[in-house]
Amino acid sequence: MYEKDGEKYFIVDAHAHFWDASRENWKPGAEEFAKGWIDCFYGYHQLAPPETHWDYEKYLKVSADEFENDIFVEGYVDKIIFQSTYLKEWYTEGFNTIDKNGSLLERFGDKLIVNGRFDPREGDAGLKQLEEDAKKYNLKGVKVYTAEWHQGSRGWRLDSPEAYRFLEKCQELGIKNIHAHKGPTIWPLDKDAFSPVDIDAAATDHQDLNFIIEHAAIPRIEDFCFMAVQEPNVYAGLSVVIGGLMHARPKFFAKVMGELLFWVGEDKLTFGSDYNIWVPKWQVEGFVDWQMPDDEAFTDYGKLTTATKKKILGLNAAKLYDIPVPEGLGLSETDTTADESMQPGEELVRDVAGQGAQA
Repeated sequence: MYEKDGEKYFIVDAHAHFWDASRENWKPGAEEFAKGWIDCFYGYHQLAPPETHWDYEKYLKVSADEFENDIFVEGYVDKIIFQSTYLKEWYTEGFNTIDKNGSLLERFGDKLIVNGRFDPREGDAGLKQLEEDAKKYNLKGVKVYTAEWHQGSRGWRLDSPEAYRFLEKCQELGIKNIHAHKGPTIWPLDKDAFSPVDIDAAATDHQDLNFIIEHAAIPRIEDFCFMAVQEPNVYAGLSVVIGGLMHARPKFFAKVMGELLFWVGEDKLTFGSDYNIWVPKWQVEGFVDWQMPDDEAFTDYGKLTTATKKKILGLNAAKLYDIPVPEGLGLSETDTTADESMQPGEELVRDVAGQGAQA
């Protein structure tokens, strides 16, 4: 929980990892790619305030004690949702697997939610593994990486018949939240394989699933927004948006947030620190203090209310994952009253999304 100026914020970090990029885990023969991947992440790490930077060796693999300090002691996080990223083409034991994340459940219990993953190129074996993971971890969400390499293939699409088998299996298993990485590329993956173009049909054809588009498809922000506004079950995850832009690219950050708030709406944005690319502490503090610039170029975006920030930092993800919000940490009567005036574009967003749901 974070408190500032008498306001309390329930923090749900909806996009985080507990990875192993240690040299011992680099797959023989693929060391170049394993190193290149984590080096690219370490480059993104430099976009945070200098005082938060880690040395390279710590960055490769944090301990459970370091995780606890960064997330729960200093980071204000009430609930954390782990997203899996396997990358077994380059890492012998996988980069950030469901079992790696699940290893912390015994220590931290219900503070953690562990998400699974799927890759339609794995076929029947992948469907069986998804079923086993869902039973073991009571999955409510999965993370998909459409640009991941697999046996010579360098990507896949969520709107393909093969992927639909897995989406239908998610429906059957009660897995309702599909987190898709659609954003900046990471070397050596292909940028175009992260295009959000496949989300449109997948979301329309699976109305009872929520598609949380991690990193809000930046740098394709306009394409994403114009697609997301018509799909009531498409959300934007703000990992990388906040961590990568708020400090290093403040004007671009204001533009991205303005477009997301105008088109997608404050009820469909979720906070994610992208730990351990960055720690949540400075992101939470900075976002609570942040306001749309007074510069004339940003006047059509409108200002953020306290209610907007509370929704983004935790309440929206809590709703997606049926997380109980402790008394006093939801929206107060003051928040609700202050939120009654619509943000620019909010009425348009509701109308367009409503028409999309009825189509």
